[in-house]
Amino acid sequence: MTATRTILVSGDHAAPAVAAATALHAAGRGRRTLLLAADDPHRTLDAALGVRLEAAPTAYAPGLAVARTDEQAAFRHALDEIGGRLKPALDLLGADPLDPEELTALPGTARLALLRALPAADADVLVVLAPPPAELIATLALPEQLERYLARLVPEQRQAARALRPLLAGLAGVPMPADWLYETRARAAGALAAARAAITAPGTSVRLVAAADAHPFDELRRIRTGLALHGHRPDAVVVHGVLPDAAADSSDPWLAALARRRRDELAELAAGCEDVPVLTAGPAEATLEAVADRLYGAGPGPEPRPAGPWAVEDRLAADGLLVWHLALPGADRADLDLVRRGDELVVGLGAHRRVLALPSALRRCTVAGAGLNDGVLAVRFAPDPGLWPRG
Repeated sequence: MTATRTILVSGDHAAPAVAAATALHAAGRGRRTLLLAADDPHRTLDAALGVRLEAAPTAYAPGLAVARTDEQAAFRHALDEIGGRLKPALDLLGADPLDPEELTALPGTARLALLRALPAADADVLVVLAPPPAELIATLALPEQLERYLARLVPEQRQAARALRPLLAGLAGVPMPADWLYETRARAAGALAAARAAITAPGTSVRLVAAADAHPFDELRRIRTGLALHGHRPDAVVVHGVLPDAAADSSDPWLAALARRRRDELAELAAGCEDVPVLTAGPAEATLEAVADRLYGAGPGPEPRPAGPWAVEDRLAADGLLVWHLALPGADRADLDLVRRGDELVVGLGAHRRVLALPSALRRCTVAGAGLNDGVLAVRFAPDPGLWPRG
């Protein structure tokens, strides 16, 4: 079975039309396609398609099924995982459990619903109308963060001491964690691993959508940096509302000046995006098929590209240093915050933050400095004489 090609479409009010056009294009090329609306409370994708989306996939066009994530089901699933374990405690307190009809999804459940949906998709191509970029970056980072918390709070290696727990409880005078805690941990770890595998799969990418008249340069730069910090990169930037080339030669001076200014802005954006393709859609495309044709033509559309390499350069012979190069395109030195914490490096870039485990060689070093140049963060490490192997 081939891996699913996943395209997470995120951006402004035009993202639903771009997502729908992308899915129609993939289905038209003979790929079994699923279009999924995630965190779409106002049903903007429903309006773009002219149908009401439900949790169960339904056929929309040849080769294309459409659906939406079910926050309520995701919330109930999370509660079911622990509900049976909490019942004895609730009975002891005399509390009545909530009926399923009383349960209402809490804030943040939309992230869980999307993370559950990604590995479960049965399609050659999965196109997701994703949350806005800031929310999407936080969602993509969530499995790694939760795996780290899980490893700290309920270490897996403690399960090896199951037979000793009664003895340890007697010696320590306190009860040891029950088996159900480790069983729940194992299920949670499995779900997180599946979500992280779907997010980091080579066929998964983000497609950003922005308006031509919104001057999105700085915002797109910050979004690219946030994605890069968590190991992702956009496969394309879609700019909609672009004026036709003929408008630059219009007899209307105001329209001609506006068209030329927008053309220059688009060229500036393309230069700033480096090797990320910039696709354009005009204001005149009346149908989703016309949007798809304008964006992708007869070709397959943009393909996912791996994020820049994060490699350790050995400069011990030259200047006694190891240098960890982290590709962070668009990063601004003013937004950068670095903290060494034990065997981890905490990297902050504006609103985005990630805790990175140091490669084994760097754990025996001290930080000697760092520099940000041309979108690459270079962190310099010097061997610690007390930890570095002799000879």
